[in-house]
Amino acid sequence: MADIVKVYRQEVPALRFIGKKYGDGDRVNGGFGVQWGQWFQNGWFDALEKALGSGKAVYEDGDAYLGMMRYKEGEPFEYWIGMFYPEGAAVPEGFGSVDFPASTLGVCWLKGPEGELYGQEHRCAAALEEKGWQIPPEEDGSWWFFERYGCPRFTTPDENGHVILDICHYVK
Repeated sequence: MADIVKVYRQEVPALRFIGKKYGDGDRVNGGFGVQWGQWFQNGWFDALEKALGSGKAVYEDGDAYLGMMRYKEGEPFEYWIGMFYPEGAAVPEGFGSVDFPASTLGVCWLKGPEGELYGQEHRCAAALEEKGWQIPPEEDGSWWFFERYGCPRFTTPDENGHVILDICHYVK
């Protein structure tokens, strides 16, 4: 099983997430790996970065690719693939967006073989709550959280073939 190797808080400014939205009906074998493959095959990250830049200046690790999730009881699950950009950034044609106010993230670094890193959001939420941080719902009763694929933590395996995936929840 993947290990939680770091837990910390990170302040982020108001941000605009730009990407494409998927739902449970888009899952293949329970996940969204096929959609990630489409992003790379179709050059959609390249298109975003060409139109808007890498996003790196937004916040530390702000240039990472994200798997953004929205959960609300009784509503369809949302899984977005994309990147954060500064508040008010233009949304290129073919992409959608979600705006987030200045916030505090609770960040967990999960380390292990890539196949063991996914679906660990509840485990990371518990680790954040053990630190005394609350994970409150949005005003509409939904929760937003995301996978952050930081380079080189996620892209360069260590000597054991392990990588680090960030799981981030909005905390108070």
